[in-house]
Amino acid sequence: MLSFDQIKQLIDIVCERDLGGLEVEETGFRLKIDGPVARGAVPTHALTTAGAHLAAPPPVAVVPGGAPIGGVPAPQSTARADGGSHIINSPIVGTFYSAPSPDAEAYVEVGSKVVKGQVLCIVEAMKLLNEIESDVDGEIKEIIPKNAQPVEYGEPLFAIKPD
Repeated sequence: MLSFDQIKQLIDIVCERDLGGLEVEETGFRLKIDGPVARGAVPTHALTTAGAHLAAPPPVAVVPGGAPIGGVPAPQSTARADGGSHIINSPIVGTFYSAPSPDAEAYVEVGSKVVKGQVLCIVEAMKLLNEIESDVDGEIKEIIPKNAQPVEYGEPLFAIKPD
């Protein structure tokens, strides 16, 4: 497995050379770095791996044995060309949950009014529950994944009609 410093060096190489990305695989370990060319923009994010923090532009997913263990939040939303819906995307690979527990009501439903900062769902990754918040005020037009469905990095979760 690569050390944290080795991962940082790979991130730096991808950024400095404007590469589309890089992928490294070893037995039981996979590292994928998407570069600025692949995404079109380079936001600054914080990478957390084993308690260490690093400012890093490209998203990184480290996957031992096929299961995600960390990553960098993706740009969380995009606009849809089909009428201006605002799309909230998954910032990580994990499992989508519409409610805080199996017996609780969903955070939101189609037609719900939401405000910026309101929790919309949870995406669980490696037993960590990540609350996904709205970044706009508006109305939920579509909830794309089903409850307990696996979601990928960058996959659309919600379509919101902005106010």
